[in-house]
Amino acid sequence: MIRYDKLWETMKERKISQYDLYTHYNVNRAQLDRLRKNGNVQTNTIDKLCNILKCNVEDIMTHYDDDNVF
Repeated sequence: MIRYDKLWETMKERKISQYDLYTHYNVNRAQLDRLRKNGNVQTNTIDKLCNILKCNVEDIMTHYDDDNVF
């Protein structure tokens, strides 16, 4: 399972709000909703967030083991 709890912490540290993301950086509100719900997000969205926040992937997401196997 991927969780995006660190994203919100990193945004707070960088003083970038959700409003800033969709207003100034053109991040889709539906993408933000999926992030809030720890849903599926495309890698280009993760890349965009890392560029906006000037951070690494591990600063916005964490992997937790679960029984979700293919």
